Amino acid sequence: MPERTAIYVDGLHVNFSGFSAITNLSLEIFYGQVRAIIGPNGAGKTTFLDVLTGKTRPTRGEVFLDKSTDLGRRDEAWIARRGISRKFQKPSVFDALSIAQNLELAIRRGRGYGAMLRSWLRADERERVAAVMRRIGLEAVPNELAGTLSHGQKQWLEIGMMLVADPKVLLLDEPVAGMSEHETERTAELIRSLQSPERAVVVIEHDMEFVERIADLVTVLHEGRILGEGSMHAIRQDPRVIEVYLGR
Repeated sequence: MPERTAIYVDGLHVNFSGFSAITNLSLEIFYGQVRAIIGPNGAGKTTFLDVLTGKTRPTRGEVFLDKSTDLGRRDEAWIARRGISRKFQKPSVFDALSIAQNLELAIRRGRGYGAMLRSWLRADERERVAAVMRRIGLEAVPNELAGTLSHGQKQWLEIGMMLVADPKVLLLDEPVAGMSEHETERTAELIRSLQSPERAVVVIEHDMEFVERIADLVTVLHEGRILGEGSMHAIRQDPRVIEVYLGR
């Protein structure tokens, strides 16, 4: 079965007041794939996610979802409705609400604030919330307040809040930063479980052992350009990558 393109980037440039954050970047990310993007600070990783989500506009170049939906001139809300969902490094959950309430709130997004508060979940939505709680391993404590969860559990809850919307592309920014070894292991299992022929997962991470466990393909950025690409094993052997990143 041929690979289907989720994200298509061609000749992307992003400049900020004369500074080139991304220079002539071209890549494809496919459905069914976990793609890791690594590189030193300032390599352009976060800027790349900003472009995919509409936070930053390209200076020039093309960025498409499904090779047909132009993302380059769209805002964040429009892009989110098309199925691109982003998780930042710091968890963003509602501490005063329970795990179940956080997920229920997330599944109601897009209905407007008043309608969101007044609406009842449909049976299929309730089942989706329950399925996501099982997926993130928090089904035993649905009424636990989010504010009492560990750092890792909050990260899993936020991933769950993305999953209830059934996104086509998941963007995860340093998902294991600050986690214990056990939490990191559980997060690796969770991310691998998110693979689907209808979903692409993009992970920015500095933990190379974690990247090796989750990634089908690794892209190394340096000064806004692709420095190397391949399996983690191949990347570890690349002299250029060793020199500018892995050797540090």
